[in-house]
Amino acid sequence: MSSELHETGHAVPSRPAGEWERVAEIDLSAVRHNIRRIKDLVAPARVMAVVKADAYGHGAERVARVAVDAGAAWLGTAHVSEALELRAAGIEAPLLAWLHTAGTDFTAGINAGIDLGASGWELERIAAAAEEAAQPARVHLKIDTGLGRNGATADQWEDVLDAAMGYQDDGLLRVVGVWTHLAVADEPDRPETDEQLEAFRAAVALAENAGFDLEHRHAANTPALLSRPDSHFDMVRLGLGAYGLSPFADQTSEDLGLRPAMTLKTRIANAKRVSADQGVSYGLRYRTAEETTLGLVPLGYGDGIPRIAVEGPVQIDGQRMLSRGRIAMDQFVVDAGPDVAPEALLGREVVVFGRGGPSADEWALAAGTINYEIVTRISGRVPRTYVEGSWGEAGEE
Repeated sequence: MSSELHETGHAVPSRPAGEWERVAEIDLSAVRHNIRRIKDLVAPARVMAVVKADAYGHGAERVARVAVDAGAAWLGTAHVSEALELRAAGIEAPLLAWLHTAGTDFTAGINAGIDLGASGWELERIAAAAEEAAQPARVHLKIDTGLGRNGATADQWEDVLDAAMGYQDDGLLRVVGVWTHLAVADEPDRPETDEQLEAFRAAVALAENAGFDLEHRHAANTPALLSRPDSHFDMVRLGLGAYGLSPFADQTSEDLGLRPAMTLKTRIANAKRVSADQGVSYGLRYRTAEETTLGLVPLGYGDGIPRIAVEGPVQIDGQRMLSRGRIAMDQFVVDAGPDVAPEALLGREVVVFGRGGPSADEWALAAGTINYEIVTRISGRVPRTYVEGSWGEAGEE
């Protein structure tokens, strides 16, 4: 335990007016490093940086600009509305959006030069939107090779190709890509990835034999691009890896040469001495073993901290502490132990995860989830700030 936390009668650390109370600090130099690392790894395949869900909670506009500057050839979003926001921000890089409903504004997407993923049912609506926009849509047809979500099945594929060719002959769209998504690439030893890639190659061959002049063939997500060079094709879709996190249970970010970009920080909002057998938080599932000091961390499930997490780790002045009791909407509690005076704890910086603290992977373990969710769920109530070079000088490789 650090000497600072042993002090008694310690004044609350002061802070400049306007300094953060809680913050998700995004290191753009880490994003830049990760994009360059993957770009070099997969060359000559191009990199699509996936910035859906506000760039996994990191801020889509800022991340998109850095990704393109670092060499990403494409950007990817789930929804057309997300892609339109990037266009409105002045981002002109090639964009693909792939998850649609009957309410998707295909016309706006076509007018904004956004490529559209399509499983089959969307083709009629895309063609109608292209007629309204008075310009052809650019379409990437998706084949479901085994994930069981979006995409045409193998049995539907030839019918989808026929329909797409009809619209293409009418000048309403142009099929520029074929793609799929892998189900178990984060478990490299499983045979299903081989089966999916074989099915993908067959679907691409059928599309080419039908007369489509394909510019883009893409299947690899972050785990596949790291573990399966045979999945790279013309382009890879870099999601989690852009943010410096590992998709593998047995490899860390450091193992993969990646740098986590998000650091979630706050300060202890209250500290007090309590007696042994003091219950903590809703349900009183935790009770103190002895007289001790409790510290209040002003982040909760309203900020994206998983309510289900048990013993989530934090770092305070170099000391690892664990959440105790249930995570509440706005706060959770740490037990600092009997040797820490409340005056020494109050106001101290708390690193929940990221640089200088626990990893998002540790919080994922505590919550029974994955690191993707830990960073993506950090809510808009937590301000984002952007820095360069907390891993070194900006742009350093």
